[in-house]
Order: sequence, then structure tokens, then C-alpha cells
Amino acid sequence: MPSTVRAYSITTESVAAERERTGGKTTDVDVSKVITMDDLELPDVGPTDVRMRILAFSVEHNLDHAATADTINIAEARGGRMYPGNSAVGEVVEVGDSVTKFKAGDVVITHCNGEPDEFGFPLRIWAYDQPDSIGWYAEEAVVGEWQLIHAPLECGLNLWEIAALPLRAPTAYHMWRRALGIYRVKVPRENQAVLNVLSFGGGVGELFLQLAKAEGHNAYFCAGSKERRDALEQFGIVGIDQKKFNRFASRDDVNGFRKEVRELTGGVNMHIVCDMLRGPVFPAGLAVAARQGVNVSAGWQLSQVVEYNSTLMSAKQVTIDHTHYETPEGCAAATELYGKVFRPTVHSEIYAFEDAGRAFHEMHENTQTGIPIVRVAKDMPDSVKGLI
Repeated sequence: MPSTVRAYSITTESVAAERERTGGKTTDVDVSKVITMDDLELPDVGPTDVRMRILAFSVEHNLDHAATADTINIAEARGGRMYPGNSAVGEVVEVGDSVTKFKAGDVVITHCNGEPDEFGFPLRIWAYDQPDSIGWYAEEAVVGEWQLIHAPLECGLNLWEIAALPLRAPTAYHMWRRALGIYRVKVPRENQAVLNVLSFGGGVGELFLQLAKAEGHNAYFCAGSKERRDALEQFGIVGIDQKKFNRFASRDDVNGFRKEVRELTGGVNMHIVCDMLRGPVFPAGLAVAARQGVNVSAGWQLSQVVEYNSTLMSAKQVTIDHTHYETPEGCAAATELYGKVFRPTVHSEIYAFEDAGRAFHEMHENTQTGIPIVRVAKDMPDSVKGLI
């Protein structure tokens, strides 16, 4: 029998109301007024489905795009109402007759690959542009068995750190293996074993650098948050204060950043840059690219369109690679690195489910000191009580 649970939703009406209130200025949008608590009727559990209660979830940046409609009005494209959320930790409560990998009581994590192509890469993302997909910012969810991975409860991370990773870790893993692979096509390891690797802010960027550092490379983290820079310094990752360069608002700011990077790297610059196509960060990343460098990005963040000097990048043999998300197999591989490589920085406050709207808005305002986590379940299973 179908059941009704509480879940967060975005409607075209709520998007339009905030757009009218702010005069279309997306920076002034109160995201908590756009993403609001709603009722969701769950479908019956089919033969290959799993029903789970959500224990915790992380707040993702694609939520901000959906709420502000800054690049596309995805709620409108989805028919006027969508239920977001594509990163969660849950406890299995029921499985379909054909499910073999999971049983009631298992703790699982999700991945957001909505529809794999013939090679496993996503055509669309679950709970964003995948038609009819229902997200996991809810008390419970019904998902396909193929969308779940056993949570690595023995990895050494706490529950909130595990909850921070289901979307971010596979993204970082995918970007790193592509960027390094592309660079090695041009410069083999025997010619240059140790690389300079740069990332700009954000949870994915942190994990990207943790992968680079784990493989012996020099890693640099450019972010405005001192808390996040300090957190990564314990892993030997060098922090660069992005605010020192006014977040690259002018050409002089970019030139100042270029000068500091040259000093940090002995004039070599960065062999690999992870930039996420984040507004003015894109030209800043290209400005510090070394010869044969690779600039790798995922998503669009503040823009869907970028410009660059193709003649200069060609002469420098710089490759610009734009990724999307991992295959299901890649997601499972990334999960094996929880605790061993991936140790995320989590925001100091764990939000209650009822306060998730505030978490959404504080991410929009960029005031959090780490990845924001929302606790959904008040009563946790015994298997995770020691991880809280």
C-alpha cells in the first residue's frame, strides 16, 4: 500500500514568487522560501525496488540551481513540482521479491546516476533532470536496487562524514581519474612523477585534492573559508586565501593570483586544476595552468557558458575537460576510499530535518564552514549509534 511521508519540494509557484520579490536578482533569493516541506506519496515497492528510511543527507549545490532557476527552471521542466535530493544515507526497511544485494536493516548510501548510457555514464541526474525521479530529502524513499551501495560503516568516518560523500566522492573520483589520465597521455610518469594540483573551494574540490595528495602530488586549495583551508592543511594540502584576490573580480586580482602561484610552485604553475566552472574562477584557473596542463570541471555552478583564449591554450597544450558524473561501478570504487583517502570537512552544525530550509539558504549564502548535513531520523539503528 502507498504511504505518505514528509519531503521537501520545489514548485514553479515558489520559484516565481521569490523571483518577483527579488526582482530577478538570484543572490537575494531566500532559498528556504522556495524549497519547503511537503507531503509525498511513495509508490509501492516493485520486484527490484528497495524502500528505505532516510537517516541523514547532505545538501548539494544542484539544489541551489533548482531553487534560483539561474540556469534553467528545472521545476518547470519537471512539470511544475519536483522533489530534490540525490545524496543520502538510509536504512533498508523493505525489499522487492527480486532484490538480492540488500535486506531489511542494511545501511546504504545512494548515488545520483539517473540513467546510464551504454558505457554506464549518466544521461541525466536523479532528482534533477531525470524524468519522474523523486529525491531523498524526505523521511523515506523507494529506489531501485541498482541505485544503492552498502554504506562502509567500518571505514573510520562518523555518520555525518559518510553522509557528506555519496554525491561528492564519485564526482571527485571521476574528475581525478580523467584529469590524471589525460595528463599522462601527454607527459608520462617517468618524465614527471610529481604534479602540482590546484582546486578552488567546495567539497568536491577538497576530495579531489585528497586523491592527489594520497598519490604523492603537491596539492593546493584556494578557498575563502579559513576553516576549510585549516582543515585540509592537516593532510599537507597548502591553502591559498581566495579573498586575498577579491575572488578574481578584476584582471589585476587574477595577475596577483598568478604571481603567488608561480612563487609557490617555483615558476612551474599547476599541472592539473579542478575549477568547477565557477564564474571568475575559470579564467583564474587557466591563468595558472602549466604547459601540458589539464583543467577539469564538473557541472556549471554560476554559468553554463565560458570563454577562453583557444590560441593560447592550444600553444600551451592545455586540455579543458568537462565531466558530468560517475558510472555505478565508479561510484562503488569511490566508496572504497571512504576514510582511507576521503575525509570530508563537515559544517559545525548538524541540522534537524525541520531546519533543512535554513541549511539550504545558508549554503546559498556561502556561510557554512564545511559540507552541510541534515539529520532526518530521530531514532537511529544500532549499527550507526556508535558513529554519531
